[in-house]
Amino acid sequence: MKKITKAVIPAAGLGTRMLPIAYAVPKEMLPIVDLPAIYYLVEEAVNSGITDVLIITNRGKESIEDFFDISPEYISALTRKGKITEAKRISDIAKMANIHFIRQKEANGLAGAVKCAEAFVSGEPFAVLYGDDVIFSKTPVCRQLMKAYERYGKAVAGVKRVPREDLKKYCSLKVEPLGDEIFSVSDMIEKPRENEEFSDLAILGRVILTPDIFERINKLERGAGGEYQLTDAMAALARDKGMTAVVFEGERYDLGSKLGFLKANVCRALQHEEVKEDFREFLKKLSDKL
Repeated sequence: MKKITKAVIPAAGLGTRMLPIAYAVPKEMLPIVDLPAIYYLVEEAVNSGITDVLIITNRGKESIEDFFDISPEYISALTRKGKITEAKRISDIAKMANIHFIRQKEANGLAGAVKCAEAFVSGEPFAVLYGDDVIFSKTPVCRQLMKAYERYGKAVAGVKRVPREDLKKYCSLKVEPLGDEIFSVSDMIEKPRENEEFSDLAILGRVILTPDIFERINKLERGAGGEYQLTDAMAALARDKGMTAVVFEGERYDLGSKLGFLKANVCRALQHEEVKEDFREFLKKLSDKL
């Protein structure tokens, strides 16, 4: 069984739920305290043992590449001012992993984005971290899924239980229990209508895929929303070979939404060494006025 060393982060969406700011700033570059949202996805991959990360972008998202690059001029200016710690931090970000970029020429769905990674994957299993989902957890979620892959040898979906009335926004998995919070998956459906749901388990932001997923992607027709849905390709894989689902530990924030960004910022600020004490006191005083 090949070790998983590669991760793919689709980040080519328009971010329409974050308008008007997303018109000028990629939503992946919006800050969670003092780091852009996409940093936390790369950090999760690296902390899971990933060495190579492919970020799929499109026109207008050059700032993502700039962030993960080294700016000798900026580091030199910081060093001259004696800000050695800040200079090192910026330099270390660029050295987190081997970070690659490719543009998705047409925004045609998540499966279309993942298809762009076929050459990068080069026949190996790989992780996919959905660009809209930041998850704060004790054990990186990718690592949690990788353990299941190592045990069962099948593609793995990171899932959470979702209220039935909300499943129409996500997907629904057909499952049988394997153990504590681990399931065998035999089918799934994207954005199910009422009474089409298999279970209350839905994929939220993380999957481990085997390279044969590309065979299914190449056979896809447009699905929900007129796009090529990765869920449809995974459903075909699950029906043919089976998959595994893991109810992961961690709190997931939907960074495609304004409320999700606000929640993520509050959560992270309460853990940030520089601001957490003052911010906690601010929240206490603010809560008295609510």
